[in-house]
Amino acid sequence: MVRGGPKLDHGRRQELGSSFRSGGSHYQRVRPGYPEDAAQWVVPEGARDALDVGAGTGKFTALLLNRGLAVTAIDPSADMLAQLKFHCPGATAVAGTAEATGLPGASFDVVTVAQAWHWCDPLAASTELARVLRPGGILGLVWNQLDTSVPWVHRLSRIMHAGDVYKPDFRPVVGPEFKGPEGHVTHWQDTVTTEDLMELAKSRSYYLRAGEATRAKVLANLDWYLHDHLGHAAGLDLKLPYLTLAWRAAKA
Repeated sequence: MVRGGPKLDHGRRQELGSSFRSGGSHYQRVRPGYPEDAAQWVVPEGARDALDVGAGTGKFTALLLNRGLAVTAIDPSADMLAQLKFHCPGATAVAGTAEATGLPGASFDVVTVAQAWHWCDPLAASTELARVLRPGGILGLVWNQLDTSVPWVHRLSRIMHAGDVYKPDFRPVVGPEFKGPEGHVTHWQDTVTTEDLMELAKSRSYYLRAGEATRAKVLANLDWYLHDHLGHAAGLDLKLPYLTLAWRAAKA
């Protein structure tokens, strides 16, 4: 499955997305952040007000705050928003969804959706987010993906059922309210331990939806791959290659 555009019906999308309604503290601890380069590219010059949709625990929200923007962060999960309020006290946290923000129209210069557009109904969300954007405002869509061009990472992603397969010609679906989108790729590395990778697997939707037997199999396979096959010692730092894929689309 390519992150950013699996063809899911509304019920299936809600079922999968609900995997992230709890576990905010674990998500905050084990999921990577985003490179500053991605936020710099997405946010238009002169922007003042930003809306971060599906903000989760605030990993992308923090980058928007660091750029001096007034940020409203929205997420359907109270657990995630509790983490966001702690880590990003400068943001205004609001419960809601991309399809129904409940926010006033024409209020933002940029709307960002990091690691969440694939859980949205892209056409309904486009209509709503265009409504809250000012004329000429930017919709920015961002995903972290494991860099599966690196052989050991490709196998890691398969064991984790991460589903991160980069296709250079992929473009996310957005509604007719927007022009574009145009894309940008940032290559970077996250510093992790093998324990971190085990915990990262536990934060994936595949693991969260699985039964105990499947969960145990995933962790056993990871333990073998990281420690026995690759020979990494527990506790030592590894460099995990990532791609951050960003798209921006201007309100038509």
